[in-house]
Amino acid sequence: MNKAKTETARSIPQYPRGGLLAVLIGLAVISSVWLAARADDGGGATHFRWDLIHLIGNVISAGGFDSAKAADGSQITLTGSGTFLSTPSDEGEAQTATGGGTWETFDSGGTSSGSGTYTVTGLVSFENAGPNGVPPPTLIDTIGSYLDARGGLLVLRVLYSDGERGVLTVSCHGPVNVPNTVFEGITTTKGIVGYVDRGKPANGVDGNRTIFHVLPRGNDNEQD
Repeated sequence: MNKAKTETARSIPQYPRGGLLAVLIGLAVISSVWLAARADDGGGATHFRWDLIHLIGNVISAGGFDSAKAADGSQITLTGSGTFLSTPSDEGEAQTATGGGTWETFDSGGTSSGSGTYTVTGLVSFENAGPNGVPPPTLIDTIGSYLDARGGLLVLRVLYSDGERGVLTVSCHGPVNVPNTVFEGITTTKGIVGYVDRGKPANGVDGNRTIFHVLPRGNDNEQD
């Protein structure tokens, strides 16, 4: 045999058939994970859905409520959901947002002082904290696939039905894989009032919880 061909043959790793198949499968899995990560972590425009949720027992569902308090103890309670398009900062595509919900304010004594609806008018920013990982075996996500859920920090411009404007911050800690520096719940402003003392979720109590889901292409306008 030609010496050059012999040396070339020796330089090519030789795998048993089963070993080569395992390597190829491993490469395919790594590639798919990398592509999925890039889809919502800086690799292109990604559609998300945001929700203030119910968590009753082991069931996540849309239509929940979150609260926050102002400096004097007065409170605002919101419901809400919507969608937004998040793009890497170096791309020219505009970041858009939709959605809204209801609001009700209470004075420091707990008496209702106003109510109505609000509409999202724009996206200020979104920071993706990444996947929630493997769902707890008993958790039921009725909004979407829990494997598509994300933690993060969303800031929206909103218009209230009484004409006042504000900035709504929706933060999702998620059960795993998100730093403890990320809070769960909402804060918001309404006119000159800042409701910045967020309501804190409690085990076994409905309220003050949020979630984000990555949306499949073409389904970014779906809301419950």
